[in-house]
Amino acid sequence: MTALDAVPRLSVALVSEHASPLAVLGGVDAGGQNVHVTRLAGALADRGHRVTVYTRRDSPEAPDQVTLRAGVTVRHVPAGPPCHVPKDALPPYMPAFGTFLTEEWRTRPPDIVHSHYWMSGLAALQATRELGLPLAHTYHALGTVKRRYRQDVDTSPRTRIIHEVEVGEGCDQVIATCRDEVTELERMGLPPRKISVVPCGVDTDVFTPEGPVADRSSYRPLLLQLGRLVPRKGAAIAVAALARLPEAELVIAGGPPVEDIDKDPEVQRLRVLSRAAGVTERVHFAGGVPYEDVPALLRAADVVLCPGDYEPFGMVPLEAMACGTPVVATAVGGQLDTVVDTVSGLLVPPGDPSALAHAIGELLADPEHRAACGVAGRRRVLARYGWDTVAAATETVYRGLLSPLPEVTEVA
Repeated sequence: MTALDAVPRLSVALVSEHASPLAVLGGVDAGGQNVHVTRLAGALADRGHRVTVYTRRDSPEAPDQVTLRAGVTVRHVPAGPPCHVPKDALPPYMPAFGTFLTEEWRTRPPDIVHSHYWMSGLAALQATRELGLPLAHTYHALGTVKRRYRQDVDTSPRTRIIHEVEVGEGCDQVIATCRDEVTELERMGLPPRKISVVPCGVDTDVFTPEGPVADRSSYRPLLLQLGRLVPRKGAAIAVAALARLPEAELVIAGGPPVEDIDKDPEVQRLRVLSRAAGVTERVHFAGGVPYEDVPALLRAADVVLCPGDYEPFGMVPLEAMACGTPVVATAVGGQLDTVVDTVSGLLVPPGDPSALAHAIGELLADPEHRAACGVAGRRRVLARYGWDTVAAATETVYRGLLSPLPEVTEVA
């Protein structure tokens, strides 16, 4: 019997209202949170826990329950119409989501509830308050940060920040994913004692330096930007930087399937910018990439770009580093924690095509530095960001809520 075998197993409920483990990645509302919830659920199951992921039913054909893998079940919650609803239009359906959870857990309560994103937090808070269950919460993104950077184009509900504070005050522990988020949470009025930091992770057996490599269309240096096709991810900055790098080509992966890519409004905008910058022939849109094909694409790149305006955490830098590919990322959010400047990649200011181009050019001109960054990135991921490590740290937070330290009574 191992030490792990002797530890009591938990029944864990992960609440993720819009980010289903079953979703196809790369869409507007399907990205890092989906990966996080899926891999955390699997890693907790690997530690012997029983995990149920509660996500909104977005298709009439979706079964009530799906076994994702051994130890992990996905439960489809009837809340709102059984079709795709944009994330920012989901808040009216959260009371129904919370009512479903309350009735589900009234007879079969989990040991611990862990909600993901503020709307999931509202639904989970409704149920855990009534039933007296412990609740941990991960925001994944904060309205205060989004409003600061997106301002007039922020489509979040106007009450989002108020509800985020409500969730933070009402849950038992907030699990932040990076140090920058802790600062934001403290500005919201949450006490430091109520915040733990557990980063997102990466599957170090899937994302490796060894393995298949995607085909390259030319011998030019290949730059890759991977992720959701939304303006805040900074693809426009990457296109502008490419105009200063005449020898390189850029692949932008994400969005709808490649056969539908020309209909995507962000692709249409980027094509206009590419023509204006004179780089149309060197910008390629790969469309949404199946998860199993992502490592090969990362291995094919000379440099992976993560030029977002802001990034609550950012899974792509970790995935690239795990594959031994150097990263040039903006010095924002979680990327300040994951990418060590000049060691595993380079950090640049957001919104600065000139700085981005200079950093890329620096790496392309120095193959030895590029290779050293790849080795250092892989080493850093193995030491800090494997899902087994992340799951163990998350479990520690859970057990702290189930067996809190006794309060110390001051003696006069």
